[in-house]
Amino acid sequence: MKQNMRRLWLMVCLVFSLLALSACTAAEPAPLEGELANEILMLTAGALESINAVPEDSVEAEEAEAIKEKNTAIADGLSSWKSVMHDTGKVQNVISGVVTESEDGGYECVLTVEFASRKGEFKGFFAEDYDSPLGVSPTTFSFTPEYTTGEKLAKAGMNTLMGMGIVFLVLIFISILISCFKYINAFENKNKVAAPAPAAPAPAPVPVAEEENLADDLELAAVITAAIAAFDNTSADGLVVRSIKRAPGAKWKRA
Repeated sequence: MKQNMRRLWLMVCLVFSLLALSACTAAEPAPLEGELANEILMLTAGALESINAVPEDSVEAEEAEAIKEKNTAIADGLSSWKSVMHDTGKVQNVISGVVTESEDGGYECVLTVEFASRKGEFKGFFAEDYDSPLGVSPTTFSFTPEYTTGEKLAKAGMNTLMGMGIVFLVLIFISILISCFKYINAFENKNKVAAPAPAAPAPAPVPVAEEENLADDLELAAVITAAIAAFDNTSADGLVVRSIKRAPGAKWKRA
């Protein structure tokens, strides 16, 4: 009995949780009807027709002209059309259209379009504009093609390969740069060795004045000793010169 009560209580809790989740799910906005919705549909269809009528080689020029005239909505539509026109081709016909009120108080118009290559959507977003006769004005237009699952997987794979390829190229470049460091170091060392060494300072001159003076004094002493020995008629071996003093010049002249 207790087990049955536990199971029943568990089922009640489960049902209550499912109801709470369903209540939290945001409901899709109801389509807008009336004159305003019709006017927005006509404006969106007119924008689609004017963009589709632009030749492929003139899309960029028309986009630049729209930017120059500050027509942001048409400029955005041309930019979006330029990025998808090779995948979709020209517009063939409009299948359906619906206008809803967005959360920010504006309006969104979605046209289901059949292109030459696939189906897609053309969206127009409108904001309140009290200066406009309709009270709203377009803010942007965009194209959204419908791609198959295979095309989505192919694009995802291509993006993955491109990302991995770029990463590997950068890693290879970094590894090559790091491997070049040893050659740069060797080149710097080679330049340091090749640079001329600074010249050694010249040796200081050896003073010779004292030796020359000493030689002169010895010669002078020998000459004087020989002169005295000749004057006294004696041998020079017994004579010793203790000192030599130069006499004033006047006495030498009188002698």
